[in-house]
Amino acid sequence: MEMDALIALLATAVSAGTPLLYAALGEILCERSGVLNLGVEGMMLAGAVCGFLVATETRSPTAGIVAAMLAGGALAAIHAFMTTTLRVNQIISGLALALFGTGLSSYIGKHLIGVALPVGPVPVPFPGLSEIPLIGPVFFRQDLLVYASYVLVPLAWYGIHRTRPGLHLRAVGENPATADAMGVNVYRVRYACIIAGGMLAGLGGAYLSLFYAPCWVENMTAGRGWIALALVIFAVWSPLRAMAGAWLFGGIEALGFRIQILGAAVSPFFLKMLPYLFTIFVLVAFTAWSRKKRIGAPEALGLPYERE
Repeated sequence: MEMDALIALLATAVSAGTPLLYAALGEILCERSGVLNLGVEGMMLAGAVCGFLVATETRSPTAGIVAAMLAGGALAAIHAFMTTTLRVNQIISGLALALFGTGLSSYIGKHLIGVALPVGPVPVPFPGLSEIPLIGPVFFRQDLLVYASYVLVPLAWYGIHRTRPGLHLRAVGENPATADAMGVNVYRVRYACIIAGGMLAGLGGAYLSLFYAPCWVENMTAGRGWIALALVIFAVWSPLRAMAGAWLFGGIEALGFRIQILGAAVSPFFLKMLPYLFTIFVLVAFTAWSRKKRIGAPEALGLPYERE
């Protein structure tokens, strides 16, 4: 029975970490190009409500996923225009979008509270691999978006570190003036990465409302967008580390639920605080470690670029 409980906990950790993983991957792309996007929370909420709205109207989770990605991409396009074309302060623009996305999702989703999703999520056991002891039930009895993350993460790592477009991306994030002098279109790279990052954040929101908890609740992300920002720092801007970190954060969340189910004499408010307390601990620990290892963010992160 203890083994079954452990398997259930680990499987939930993977599922709970998936929305964080998608949002963190999007933010990694954005920050690698030199743009800080603090609007992840708003983009996730916009994706969650638009995905749920379209899925309920069309009875198609696929249509909901597409709508969620478009909603996140649309908000990200605003951020791209403000920060890349108008060169507005990136922190102010991101915070404004976080607030705007939160308010917009509450307005759109007001009539969706309590509405049931017509087509619920169905786990899809992976043939063969799902029968492997321990590993199979944890990783290969999940839904399709979890499987998609298994493919997306190594592709993102390979694309960033082993391809010419990835080299251009890293060059723009480190020194946009030099990249421009070498013929790289800095504005095009930043626009593409910001919008792609917003679409991934919207996808993370859609996972929450269509798969993880198939319903719409106001502010259902509960700060996951901010945790995703911390996860990017924890992952040192690496997609592979982001996957491990997302599952770790998901495990902390799942552990809180498991403790409540077991009826332990622990305040439920404290258990809800666990992911955020862990986020603070990770940021403090990373700061100390990065100073020792001299590891930092992309050099041009947060700095607007103006072609001379």
